[in-house]
Amino acid sequence: MAAKKKTAAKKAAREDGPEKKLIASNKRARHDYYIDDTWEAGIVLSGTEVKSLRDRGASLIDGYCFVEGREVWMDAVHIAPYVKGTWTNHAARRKRKLLLHKQEIERLASKSREKGFTIVPLEMYFLGSHAKVVIGLARGKKEWDKRQTLREQQDLREAQRAMRQRELA
Repeated sequence: MAAKKKTAAKKAAREDGPEKKLIASNKRARHDYYIDDTWEAGIVLSGTEVKSLRDRGASLIDGYCFVEGREVWMDAVHIAPYVKGTWTNHAARRKRKLLLHKQEIERLASKSREKGFTIVPLEMYFLGSHAKVVIGLARGKKEWDKRQTLREQQDLREAQRAMRQRELA
């Protein structure tokens, strides 16, 4: 009977698909920009970059993406050099190619040419054994927009806190 439960659990895990393991997220981008649309893209990496990402050695904070020709590139994303790497180690902040469908690249290219739009990496994760990055088409926020967003978040937290205290009383 226990064997049946184990096989059922394994079958359910396979049906859900591969597990998503977060490597890094860019909270700063969500603070500084309005995110209009998002895409999931694969990343072309070298061997030591993959090993470093498995150790969660990445930062998306200064990263940005751009379309060059018919390819999308991610630049200024820091992937720490692999600790056990030798002369084959990678450069920490190099251009990395993103893998997207042709129609997605064309749409990104046309939108990013419009005034005020940029492409930023939002989060990086492993989906099974594949490294993926979520990129977003972003519009910049003004300083007052940022303050207003922070104020709304603070008001929401205070309201939730008051409701919890009321429930306990």
